[in-house]
Amino acid sequence: MTAKTVKCPTCGKPVPWVPESRYRPFCSERCKQIDLGAWAAEQYTIPVVEEDDLPDAPGGDTSGKLN
Repeated sequence: MTAKTVKCPTCGKPVPWVPESRYRPFCSERCKQIDLGAWAAEQYTIPVVEEDDLPDAPGGDTSGKLN
């Protein structure tokens, strides 16, 4: 059976998904450290959805009053 291969998130090099791949999903310690540095420098962000952009609650009553 052939091991699954994934792309290194940093450089794109193929990485076999086996226990022997010490830095998986990264291909090397260098790529792992580059990724960690990017997180530490806040280069990765999670998009924020403003409340105005959210759909109304089901039921149509958004006044916040209880019946």
